[in-house]
Amino acid sequence: MIDIELIQECRGGNLSNFRKLIELTAPFAYSVAFRMLGNEDQAKDVVQETMITIWQKLTRIKSAEVYKTWIYRIVVNKCYDLMRKRKRNPEIVADDHSWELIANKISDGPSMALENIETAQIISTLTEKLSSRQKAVFVLSDLEGMSNDEVSAITGISKSAVKANLYLARKNISEKLGKYL
Repeated sequence: MIDIELIQECRGGNLSNFRKLIELTAPFAYSVAFRMLGNEDQAKDVVQETMITIWQKLTRIKSAEVYKTWIYRIVVNKCYDLMRKRKRNPEIVADDHSWELIANKISDGPSMALENIETAQIISTLTEKLSSRQKAVFVLSDLEGMSNDEVSAITGISKSAVKANLYLARKNISEKLGKYL
C-alpha cells in the first residue's frame, strides 16, 4: 500500500523510494490503460508518461488517499488524448500473423501473448463505438470494479453523468454481444 511517508520521501528526491512507488502504481495504471486502449504498446507508453507526470507533479499530493484517484485521472486523461489522436490519425492495422509475431516478442511467453491479443481484440471490438467518456466509465466501473463516486472523482464528471454513461456503454456492449451470440 502507498503511504504518505513514501510520497514525502519521493518529493525529497529519493529515487529508490520513487522506484517503489512506481512498482506499486504501475500495475493498476497499466490495467486501466490497456483496457481503455486495447493495445499493449500504447498502454505501456501511457504508463510511462504517467510515471513522468507523477515525478514532475508529486509535490501536489497531500495524502495517500488522494494519490490513487490522482493517478487514475492522469491515466484516463492520457488515454483520452491518445484516443483523440488515433481518431485524427488512424493507424494501419496489422494482420493476425503480424500481431502474433509482435506479441510473442513483447510478452513473457506464447500463452501470455495469446491471452493479451485475445483480451485486446475483445475489448476493442466491444468498445469501439463507445465515446471516450463511456469507455472510461465502463473500464473503471465494470472492469476495474470502482464505485460511481470513485469514477466521478477520476473522470471529473458528475455521479449522475457516470451512471448515464455507464448505462449507455452497457447497452451498446449488450447490443454488440447480442449480434455475436
